[in-house]
Amino acid sequence: MHTDLQSDTSMRVINVKAFIEREQIMSWGGQVDRRRNVFKFLEDEAIVYAILSHRWVERTEVKYEEIDELARMTKEDSDEVRRRPGYKKILNSCRQAQSDGYEWLWVDTCCIDKRSSAELSEAINSMYRWYESSGVCYAYLDDVFGSALNMSHTEGKGGHLTPTGWPDWFSRGWTLQEMIAPSNVQFFNRHWQCVGDKKLHATTLASITGVPRHILTDGLSSHRPCVAQIMSWAANRTTKRVEDRAYSLMGLLDVNMPLLYGEGKKAFHRLQLEVIQTSNDHSVFAWAYTSKNRRTDSILADDPSFFRGCDEMVLMDAHEFIEHLKGRIRQGELRSIDEDHFGTFPVTNRGIQIWLPLTPYVGSRSVFQAWLPCRLFPSAPPVAIKLALWKSNYYRYPGSLYGGIPVEQTFQVRQVYLRYQYTPHRDATFEIDDIATTGNSFTYCGTYPLSTTGNTLTLTITNPFRISVYSDNRAKCRFAVGFGHSFGQDWIHLICEEPASTHNDSSWEDYARKEYEQMLVRGPEHARSMFEARSRGGCGRLGRVCIIQTQLLQSIWTVQTSCTVWENTRSCGVRIEVFQRYPGFGNVLSRWRGFDVEVGGLCTTISLMLIPP
Repeated sequence: MHTDLQSDTSMRVINVKAFIEREQIMSWGGQVDRRRNVFKFLEDEAIVYAILSHRWVERTEVKYEEIDELARMTKEDSDEVRRRPGYKKILNSCRQAQSDGYEWLWVDTCCIDKRSSAELSEAINSMYRWYESSGVCYAYLDDVFGSALNMSHTEGKGGHLTPTGWPDWFSRGWTLQEMIAPSNVQFFNRHWQCVGDKKLHATTLASITGVPRHILTDGLSSHRPCVAQIMSWAANRTTKRVEDRAYSLMGLLDVNMPLLYGEGKKAFHRLQLEVIQTSNDHSVFAWAYTSKNRRTDSILADDPSFFRGCDEMVLMDAHEFIEHLKGRIRQGELRSIDEDHFGTFPVTNRGIQIWLPLTPYVGSRSVFQAWLPCRLFPSAPPVAIKLALWKSNYYRYPGSLYGGIPVEQTFQVRQVYLRYQYTPHRDATFEIDDIATTGNSFTYCGTYPLSTTGNTLTLTITNPFRISVYSDNRAKCRFAVGFGHSFGQDWIHLICEEPASTHNDSSWEDYARKEYEQMLVRGPEHARSMFEARSRGGCGRLGRVCIIQTQLLQSIWTVQTSCTVWENTRSCGVRIEVFQRYPGFGNVLSRWRGFDVEVGGLCTTISLMLIPP
């Protein structure tokens, strides 16, 4: 076996002539010179080479060691390798390169010895540059059979074109940089017939892929877009391994980092941290929540799909940003703001240290709107994101869920710490017992935004907040119980409606929607209240119960909600009770209070209910 020990900056390429000649001899049944190597390391940057871009097909590709050892294999083994579609793909690439006058060819399947993690890491970190430096890139579309590239498309959301029957090559993560980096990309069908090139189809490619036409024709060096826009190009692309969604973007974002397969979506978090450490591009924080993820956690996005819709985003310079904010920042504070405030945001062990203009939501002390020096499109106002304060750090907070709540009119520019550390998510499950409510003239109306069946309510990463409504139509009064899971803390909030006379035309759904929005902007405060109640006191042998009580206005009813967390299962039992207030009863427990559970399980809460003095 040949061993190649070369410098860290070299790339292994195929000797096109040697590869084709060896194949001809083997196909004739002749004797191949086993000492002849078909690979070479290129160290001279002036040497021009061709490069292949293709869609990997499992169990058909050919590895470096198989090409290297092919002449020394048994005839049975070598024939098996040569019959694979992956081998024929390499062979036809060599023939096309030879026809075009290229002596050298690079193919990712066989020009990287993937048994060496160091070589694999170096190759992936160098790949964008290798494609960019190639003389021609052959994009092999194995699912195209005709003599022309299918240009049919339909108009999708936002006026963007959606491909109809387009090759799978355009949906893969790695092929994004392979389409952008080379100046000359030639498309070939399954039979190795040329069906067009990148510049010929640039206008349609731009409409379908989201990559601007000038990037396709002139490259990234002509005008590098903001980070969010580059991320958006990969929003609809897929990779076999989740880590490759990050690794395939390193070259486009001009960063390098080691490969750690097995780290999952942490790879995309590391990618964003690398970007932050090498630039002051605030658009890296401008991602939007998706319907699949509304978690309250890191300021960093989980994958490129979070940047969907950012394909026209542009940055604002600091002076332009400050000018835009002038009308909403107090004059005394405005004079103290320096443009350098928005120039750097170092990564610390506490969080990302950054200056941001913040304004709280009306009625909230812990949920804020923060403005970033970037625009969704050139004529748009600065992008605003939602942040929540929890234990001295600021977290991203689901912003699209409470669009009806106004913010205060003035900003404060603060230096804050944005949490970037990833916290694994767990679902929160509540076992609800409301028999003492529904059996006492109250009716369960429903749960918003999603209904629930049975007595179990589960909060997930896609639906971390719910609210259940109960009503006594005869007494014309209602109340709601909110359930939330944020910052790794599950919590409950008890809501008492205003006098029923003011809600004659309000359905329970309208009531739930209004209270839901109000509950969200105070979510961190509700979580903190319950956290403190659970933390005070000792630790019961069986668990800990928290209790809160609320008087329903203009009625005889008091609502009590108790929440018990059992030590052995960490499950959460919730009991909702309604009872009449009698003269001489003491004050209600208007805030959460915690008690140890030693014996008797949930029945222990009975002794903690309101009792006459």
